[in-house]
Amino acid sequence: MRTWIPEPPAHGVEASLTQWLPMVVPVLGEPTFGARLLEAVAAALPVGSFSVYRTGVEPAIFLSGSRGMPDTTRDCWRAYLSGPIRGDRTLREASAPQLRVCHITAREVPSEHRAKVYDAHGVMERVSVVEEEPARDDALFAVNFYRHVHQRALSDAQLADFGAMGRLLMALTRKHIALARTPAADELRSRLLGLCPALTAQELEVCLRLLRGMTQDGIAADMGLAVPTVKTYRNRAFGRLGIHFRSELFALMLPERARHN
Repeated sequence: MRTWIPEPPAHGVEASLTQWLPMVVPVLGEPTFGARLLEAVAAALPVGSFSVYRTGVEPAIFLSGSRGMPDTTRDCWRAYLSGPIRGDRTLREASAPQLRVCHITAREVPSEHRAKVYDAHGVMERVSVVEEEPARDDALFAVNFYRHVHQRALSDAQLADFGAMGRLLMALTRKHIALARTPAADELRSRLLGLCPALTAQELEVCLRLLRGMTQDGIAADMGLAVPTVKTYRNRAFGRLGIHFRSELFALMLPERARHN
């Protein structure tokens, strides 16, 4: 097994990233994100499936899927939870609590883990971007891609390119999960107008983008406005809503009971 800290992407890899980012970024928070992400990675790396999960005392799987083959990723997860997760150290080789990339082949996986997950589902290799979550009793958050028996082995050059994408893959995946947990845009729009029917269309759009986690610079670029104009719309909207900070805007979107508890 190999573990390393991802380096900033080289020029060639950076160019390839710009080619697939337009496939993925527009569907952040949408149900199609996982399939798009796997398609983008598979264009450069011969992998057939992926999963995004958290280990620890409260293990959870957030995303998974396959491409060009039957999807057995949820079966793999259930098999993993049936025993292998308790002794799995394959993502903990590095002692440094920082983002890292891990690569392992089936023959390097402990026997129970290999039999239940890898051999049973034709998995030959896994490459992962891993980050520790100390606030969750040392849980690990992992974005994993798997090569299967019908696919060619991963080359050193491909693994290096994947490593260069590591930080971006982690950031995109975490952003997607955060967005997917927020109410849909139409629901947020209805809530905002219910609280303040006087909001103008531009003020409403700025608020919606703030709720999606966008910066003022990002909102300006997305709406084709100058940053000072975005600030003006934000301030007017906040004034109409009777708030001063972005955190208060998020609080307004909580259910009534949650706001008063």
